[in-house]
Amino acid sequence: MVGTRVFRRAFAAGLVLLGIVVAVLWFVPSNDFIFLPDPATPADEVVHVSGEKENTAEGPGGIYFLEVQVRKASILETLVPSLHEGASIVPEEVYNPERLSFEERREASLDEMSASQQIAIAVALRSLGYDVPDGGAEVVSVRSGFPASGKLQVGDVIVEARGVPVDSPEELAEAMRAARPGERVRIRLLRDGTQRELEIGTRRAPGDRDRAVFGIKVQPELTFPIEVTIDAGDVGGPSAGLAFALDVVDELGEDIDRGRRIAVTGELNLDGTVEPIGGMKQKTFGARAAGATVLIVPKQNAAEARRYADGLTIVSVSSFRQALAYLAKS
Repeated sequence: MVGTRVFRRAFAAGLVLLGIVVAVLWFVPSNDFIFLPDPATPADEVVHVSGEKENTAEGPGGIYFLEVQVRKASILETLVPSLHEGASIVPEEVYNPERLSFEERREASLDEMSASQQIAIAVALRSLGYDVPDGGAEVVSVRSGFPASGKLQVGDVIVEARGVPVDSPEELAEAMRAARPGERVRIRLLRDGTQRELEIGTRRAPGDRDRAVFGIKVQPELTFPIEVTIDAGDVGGPSAGLAFALDVVDELGEDIDRGRRIAVTGELNLDGTVEPIGGMKQKTFGARAAGATVLIVPKQNAAEARRYADGLTIVSVSSFRQALAYLAKS
C-alpha cells in the first residue's frame, strides 16, 4: 500500500516536471523561424478601381492572394515541427542572412509590397489597352545597411546621375556603369515635386565586385490614366503582385473568376513575367483552407505546390498573359 502511494506521488511529480519542461520549451524562443499557413484573402477587399464593374457573379468566387505567417519558433516547435499543420522551420541564416532587425525587415517588406502594387496596376491596365506612360527611375525600395539608406526614399525619382540625364532605369544603370565601388556619386532627383541634389556613396554589388551600387531598386515612374488604389495594410513582400493584377482586370474587364475561388501567388515584373516566391508549402495550405478550387503559381514553384495540393488544381504560369489565358478558357 505504501509502495503504491509512493509510486503515485512519483508519477504525479513526474507529470508536473514534464509539464514544466514542455512549457519552457514552448515559450522559450529558438534562433530559428517558423513559417505558418494563413488563409487566402479576397483581393477585391484591398483593390479598389475607379469605374469598376459591379460583380454580378453568384457564389463565393473571386481572386484571392496568399500570405505566410512568420515568427520566431520556440524550442519545442523546432523539435516537433508537426505541432502545426503545414509549418516549416527555417534557420535564421536562411531567412535573414543580412541579420537585419525586425523593423528593417518590415520596412523592406512593405517597400516590396508597394512596388509590387504599382507594377500590378500597370500590367493590368496595359493588358486592357490603357496607355500607362513611364519615365525616370523611381526608387521602390532601399536596402538597409547600404549607402542609400537614410538618404534616398521610396518614391524619389532619379533624373540625373554623374552628370548624365536619366529617363529610365536602363539609363541609370548605364550612367552608373563607369562608377567604381566606394565612389561618391552626385545625383539629381525629384521628391514630392521638388528637385534636389545629393551625393551618395556606393559599395560593391553582391556577387559582382566591380559594380558600384547605392542599394536601391528602381522602376520606371508610372502614370495611371484611372485611379486604382491597393491597401494591403501590414502585408509585405512582392508575391501578391500577380493576384492584384488579375483582380484589377476582373474589376474592370471581364468576369475572369466566373464564380470560382481562385488563389494566386507570384511576383510580377513590369514586362508581365512572373517570378518565383517563397513559402509555397504554406501558401498551398492557405489556399486549401480558404476553399479555393484553383491555385495559380509561378512555374518554378509548381512542383512544390503539387506536393501539398490534396485535390487542389495547380496551374503553373510564367507570365501574366498565361494566367489570363487559363482563366479565360477554363
